[in-house]
Amino acid sequence: MFFKFGMRNLLAHRFSPRITAANASHRYLYRNPLCTTVESPDLPPWLKFSDTPTPSHAELDDDFVIPSLANWVDSHILTSKPKLPAQTSKQNSLDQVDAVSTLLKKPYSSPELVGEALNGRGFQPSSDLVSQVLKRFSNCWVSALGFFKWAKAQIGYRHSPEVYNLMVDILGKCRTFDLMWDLVKEMSQLEGYVTLDTMSKVMRRLAKARKHEDAIEAFRRMGLFGVKQDTAALNVLMDALVKGDSVEHAHKVVLEFKSRIPLSSRSFNILIHGWCKARNFDNARKAMEDMKEQGFEPDVFSYTNFIEAYCHEKDFRKVDQVLEEMRANGCTPNAVTYTTVMINLGKAGQVSEALEVYEKMKSDGCVADTPFYSCLIFILGRAGRLKDARDVFEDMPKQGVVRDVVTYNTMISTACAHSREETALRLLKEMEDGSCKPNVETYHRLLKMCCRKKRMKVLKFLLDHMFKNDVSLDLATYSLLVSGLCKSGRVEDAYSFLEEMVSQGMTPKPNTLKLLIGELESKSMSEEKERVEKLMDRFSQKENV
Repeated sequence: MFFKFGMRNLLAHRFSPRITAANASHRYLYRNPLCTTVESPDLPPWLKFSDTPTPSHAELDDDFVIPSLANWVDSHILTSKPKLPAQTSKQNSLDQVDAVSTLLKKPYSSPELVGEALNGRGFQPSSDLVSQVLKRFSNCWVSALGFFKWAKAQIGYRHSPEVYNLMVDILGKCRTFDLMWDLVKEMSQLEGYVTLDTMSKVMRRLAKARKHEDAIEAFRRMGLFGVKQDTAALNVLMDALVKGDSVEHAHKVVLEFKSRIPLSSRSFNILIHGWCKARNFDNARKAMEDMKEQGFEPDVFSYTNFIEAYCHEKDFRKVDQVLEEMRANGCTPNAVTYTTVMINLGKAGQVSEALEVYEKMKSDGCVADTPFYSCLIFILGRAGRLKDARDVFEDMPKQGVVRDVVTYNTMISTACAHSREETALRLLKEMEDGSCKPNVETYHRLLKMCCRKKRMKVLKFLLDHMFKNDVSLDLATYSLLVSGLCKSGRVEDAYSFLEEMVSQGMTPKPNTLKLLIGELESKSMSEEKERVEKLMDRFSQKENV
C-alpha cells in the first residue's frame, strides 16, 4: 500500500544519503524538463515518462503524430465532419448533434439567420439534442440563441425548465444581459419555470461581470418572478458577490436584509471567506465574532478560510497558530484543511514540509481523498519527481480513491511541462476510454504544448475532440491559441483563430492583439495588420463608452 510505505519513502528523501543524491538530480530535473528518470519496468507502457523518442525530422513536420497514437488521432479527424442529413433521413442522437453542430459552426450575424439555416434540414429537436448543442456553443450566444429559438418553434417540442436555464446562463456568460432578462421574463409566463436555480445563474453572471448592484437588484426583483427571498437565496447572492470580488457588497446585502431574512452559519462563512480573500483579517474576525453572537459556532470551514489566506501570504507561522486555535476550540482540521496547507507549502518550494503534512493529517484521523492525491501529484510533478508523481497516480485505484478530472489534468500538465507528448495524449485517451470527462483546462495544457511544438495535425485533433466532448472554446482558449501560434511562428493560423474569435462575439484582450500586430508586421502581412489595428481601436472605443 502506497500510503503505508510509499509516503515513508517520499519523506525519506530528506534523510537518506543515497536519496539526497537523487534529490540533487530532481532539482536538476526541475530546471531542465527534458531530463529523464529511471522508470520501474512493471508500469503500463503508456504511462512511462520516457516517451518514444521523437524522430529528428518531426520538429519540422506540422503533420507529425506519435506513431502509437496515429490511428486514434486519424479516426477522430476523419469522423469530425458528418454529412448533413437529408430531410427524410433518420439518424441517431449523436449524428444529429454533430450534423447540427456542423451548421452552427459557420459565422452568423444574427440568431434569425441561424434559424433560416436550420429550416428544412429534417432535424427533430429533443431535450437531449438541444442541451448538448447548447453546451457545445455555450460561448457563442448567436448560434446558441438561434438554435434555441428554432427548436422552440418546432411542432411537438417544448423546452424544459433546464434548457431555459441553460440558455439564460449562456446569455449571462456572454454578457448579453438585456437578452438574458428578456428570456427570464418569457419564462415567467410559463408556470414554474423561473426558480431559484434561474435567478442564481442571473445573479452569478451579473456579479462575475462586476455588475454588483445589478446582481443585488436581481435579488430584490425575485418576488416578481415568483421566487422566494429566503436564507438560501440570500446566501447565493452573497456567494456570487464574494466570487465577483466584492465582499463589501455582500456585507451591504447582509445589513439590508438581515432584519427580514434570518442568517445561517453559511451566511457568516461566506463573509469570512470574502474578507479573508480580500486579506482584511480584522473584518474576517469581526464576522466570526458576529457568528458566535448569533448562536453559531465557527466550524472547520470558518477556520480553513483563515488558513488558506495565510497560506497565500506564505505566513505559515500564522497557519500553525490557526491550527492550534482550531484544536483548542474542539474543531478538528479535515482533509480540506490539510490539503490546503500541503498544496501551498509545495507552491512555496517547501516540498519536504508539504509531504510531512500527511503525517499530521493521519494523526487527526483524516483519510486521503481525491483532492489530496491530486495536490500531492501536483507538488511532486512541479518538483520534477516524475516517478513519485506517477506512483501516487497508480496507487489511487488501489486505495479505492477515484481519479477525477483534476487528477488527470494534473498528470497531463506535468507531462506537458516535461515535453512528454505521448504520455499526455495517452492520459487523454484513458479519460476517453473511461468515465472521466475532460474539461476546458484539460485541453488548455495540451493545446499549449501543441502550439509550442508546432503539432498542427494534433492541434486540429484536439479541437475536434474538445468539441465532441461538448467543451466550448472560450475567450481563454482562443487567446491561448493566438498567443501560442504567434510565438511559434504560425502567424497565419493565429490570425485565423482571431477572426474566428471575433466572429463568435468575443472581445480579444489588448495584449493578444498587440502580440499579433507585432508578428503580422514582422511577416509583412500589412492588410491583416491593418484589420487587427482597426479591431483594437473599435474595442478600445467600446470600453471607453
